[in-house]
Amino acid sequence: MPDPRPLFLTTPIFYISGTPHIGHAYTTIAADVFARTARAHGPTRALTGTDEHGQKVANAAAAAGMTPQQYVDSLAPKWQALAPEFDARFDDFIRTTEPRHIRACLALFERMRASGDVYEGVYEGWYCTNDETFWPEAKLIENRCPNPECRRPVQWLSEKNWFFKLSKYQQPLLDLFRGDPRFLRPQARYNEMMAILEEGLEDFSISRSSFDWGIPLPGGGVLYVWYDALINYISALGWPDDAEGLYARFWPGIHLIGKEIARFHTLIWPAMLMSAGLPIPQRVFAHGWITSEGGTKIGKSLGNAMDPFAMRDEFGVDALRYFLMREAPFGSDFSISIEKLRQRHNSDLGNDLGNLLRRSLAMLQRYRNGLVPDAVGGALQERVADLPALVTEHVMAFRFREALDEIWNLVTMLNRMIDEQKPWELYKHERIVELDAVLYDLCEGLRWLSLLLFPFMPAKATEIWRQLGLTGTPERPWDDELVWGGLAPNTPTNPGDPLFPRIEST
Repeated sequence: MPDPRPLFLTTPIFYISGTPHIGHAYTTIAADVFARTARAHGPTRALTGTDEHGQKVANAAAAAGMTPQQYVDSLAPKWQALAPEFDARFDDFIRTTEPRHIRACLALFERMRASGDVYEGVYEGWYCTNDETFWPEAKLIENRCPNPECRRPVQWLSEKNWFFKLSKYQQPLLDLFRGDPRFLRPQARYNEMMAILEEGLEDFSISRSSFDWGIPLPGGGVLYVWYDALINYISALGWPDDAEGLYARFWPGIHLIGKEIARFHTLIWPAMLMSAGLPIPQRVFAHGWITSEGGTKIGKSLGNAMDPFAMRDEFGVDALRYFLMREAPFGSDFSISIEKLRQRHNSDLGNDLGNLLRRSLAMLQRYRNGLVPDAVGGALQERVADLPALVTEHVMAFRFREALDEIWNLVTMLNRMIDEQKPWELYKHERIVELDAVLYDLCEGLRWLSLLLFPFMPAKATEIWRQLGLTGTPERPWDDELVWGGLAPNTPTNPGDPLFPRIEST
């Protein structure tokens, strides 16, 4: 169940170069499903944004004949539109070029320096501009970046920088991981980070002096883009300017990230906060990659990115949201194809859910003039009593597929009820009490489905709600609404178009 305190969920802030691909949509949708479910139980705040500093941005701006600020300003609108395009709702969108963020970064830097954890030194090492990351020589693959999404040549850099005493926090981080295995999920990511910790941590360069596109530091140089980016999670809550407002109410939060950036979020970021005397995140979930059919990660830098907007246009937002959350356990890698999406659309959504709504309301129209009958002690009440708690528990643990499996159990129950109870036979033989019990359970079950599915497919869940003759939307407190018998007798239903018209192969 959700924590009783207000909940704060963040996506990683997306690096602003390039165009959003299916991986960005995946993270955004997952965060929205989590946040919508949490809002059904209490105050929730969700954050996303863009990471806009670093050498890669400076190089791209120069190639485009623009200043870095002009360049990021030209790209920001398409990233700000990403969430609305997929019906995802966030309470804030932060850009790392905003004044509120710059003030927070400098304030955290000064607090860490005051704690004695920041010092000046010379850094020499292999640097990948694309990933904005220094790599030990032992990690390189044929003098290239070891990140499988990159594999670009690295360059040797030597510059005078500020360093963070990350090595000082090896033991506190080990204590954290051993004391709270849930801090990082899934287990595979936890094991990877534990291996890094047990191997030992080296101090971490947190500034750059070889270029100037970043947050300027007193005395010269700019903050390293990763150090800068991580601080967005508290700068967006008003720290330190308004530490008693949103920050006091919502921090610490929960981070949803891709698995490739787990080291930054679970080793470096908590250590930075420990150094500054601030609370560390509640937990971090590092999800897997969407891959091509051959198992290769999909990404813009690999040239195989799938266009989520084209997929949305073909199948609809809600079908795409459903597919991404149902296709594989969240946290593992999985492949995606148009044919798989079409199969899910036609089978799960069209045949199972869409036909359930159509058949139920058509029988209600035929046998009861479209009016919901009296609740007369139907058979489903006890069987679904635990369903809201199960769905909540799964979603709050980022087990989205398992949550949908539980919801689909209700879809299956309702379809089976039609097949077994045969309302047309009950009507024919004038078994009115039994008929009314079946029709009421079907309508009430559909009301429950609209509430439970709202986080996953907001528009279609709202359409179910509307066809049941209900006003407003299913965005309501579950404790109040998921009580059997909430659909009032004599409610006039309003059958409409099919929820998910069949899509044929082309």
